[in-house]
Amino acid sequence: MLESRVPLGGPMMMTGSRGLRSIAVAALVVVGAVTSAAAASWLEKNFYLIGPRYDGVLPPCEAGLNTITYRFAQKEGRFWNSDLQIVSYERVREIAFRPWAPDTIPRRFCTAVATVTDGHKHTVNYSIGEDTGIIGMGWGVEWCVVGLDRNWAYNPACKMARP
Repeated sequence: MLESRVPLGGPMMMTGSRGLRSIAVAALVVVGAVTSAAAASWLEKNFYLIGPRYDGVLPPCEAGLNTITYRFAQKEGRFWNSDLQIVSYERVREIAFRPWAPDTIPRRFCTAVATVTDGHKHTVNYSIGEDTGIIGMGWGVEWCVVGLDRNWAYNPACKMARP
């Protein structure tokens, strides 16, 4: 004995709710198409939405050197089939701190002279930025070794890595 089960509210209730949902969706589409685009919706205007809050607390220039050493060796070996590595640094100094507008990402710009395994010394220009680490968490380092910017990412002569 098979019984046919009828959903709670009956078959008419199900089609009625589907119809009501369809009408609601159609109304939202029509309203969205008729209204003009605005920079912020009423919801955004009624609640105070602020941008990122930067503290401007960054580590000193020396904090980025280990990252540069590791990534330089990785880049040279992986992409340029080279065994070059940075052996040591000297004359590490800050050249600017937050040099741009007040609401931009805080950055500490630094320079150093690196000794590479081939015996040559190269200037390294780099910046340590707040919230520029992986997925925007923590501080990150952008760097360029003058004379070894083989893909010209910061050309000419690593000038684009400076403020």
